[in-house]
Amino acid sequence: MSKASNQPLSKPSYAPTMTLAMAQQRAQFIYHIRNFFRQRQVLEVQTPLLSQAGNTDTFLQSVAAQVTYQDKPCTYYLHTSPEFAMKRLLASWQVPIYQICPVFRDNEIGARHNIEFTMLEWYQPNYSLDEMAAELGELLEMLYGHPIIMSHYRYVDAFMDFVGIHPLTASLVALQAVAEDKGLTGFDFNSVENSQTNNEQDIRQSWLDLLFSHAVEPNLGHDLPTLIIEYPPATAALAKTTVDKEGNEVAKRFELYINGIEIANAYDELADGQVLRERFEQDNRLRWRHKLPEMPMDEHLIAASDELIPCSGIAVGLDRLLMVTTGASSLEQVIAFPSGLA
Repeated sequence: MSKASNQPLSKPSYAPTMTLAMAQQRAQFIYHIRNFFRQRQVLEVQTPLLSQAGNTDTFLQSVAAQVTYQDKPCTYYLHTSPEFAMKRLLASWQVPIYQICPVFRDNEIGARHNIEFTMLEWYQPNYSLDEMAAELGELLEMLYGHPIIMSHYRYVDAFMDFVGIHPLTASLVALQAVAEDKGLTGFDFNSVENSQTNNEQDIRQSWLDLLFSHAVEPNLGHDLPTLIIEYPPATAALAKTTVDKEGNEVAKRFELYINGIEIANAYDELADGQVLRERFEQDNRLRWRHKLPEMPMDEHLIAASDELIPCSGIAVGLDRLLMVTTGASSLEQVIAFPSGLA
């Protein structure tokens, strides 16, 4: 008879990375979220995962799918967010809506990233960003089971506190010097192919994004859930812009951070088809400079934008939110099969 081994038994290769207990917590978590919106008479909707249009954002890579439609091969894209289709519904129905669905972003792997993850997105007609932040706070209180106080922190102030330089007025040389001083070397945003055509604003924003992600984000939301507000205008994406108290143009958006992790992203939604088209075209020019494929624009969304009523919308990464509410240390603990095991 062989001796019993003191080594723990390894999991079989087919086993999920999430425990049964966590799966039960996750099911209750999603049940409570649906109940939260049901009580507020927010309509649950379902939109297609596949679209003929892709996300033009330079830093969000769509997953392409080769399909056959009407006997012809064509490329569709798995959505990076249900935003585009939901805004088409909102323009037509003009009622509060929400959706819980899988979304897909290529080349997203890590403790806090996965190619496929779950998103909660909702839109409230005639809501200001402050009202949307208040509703987000109510959702957090329901999930945590106790009152929540959220800190409001301007992007400019957070940047100056943790980087030591004003993000909206600093020169490109100063931004690069600070990045190098903080050990962020090996990045040269001026060396992109055809760099003579690069827009200075695009290069500035690349340095700002690098510094924010490495020097600011890890410090956010450890004492209180933190809303970063008044982002640079280059990050407006599908949001409106406004002017801050110093006279600088800023995006009307906020992001929620908890324990150094980005959890949610909210906009005072842009409702101007021509401006949206110009932003998509600018995105594609930037994608070309970075040797990324240009993405087909969503003409349906552009047309719907002119009919979009004043509203705010928010996207919440549910897997990350479940992580922080349960104390999990990685996405693998809150999803059954991460991309590497799917």
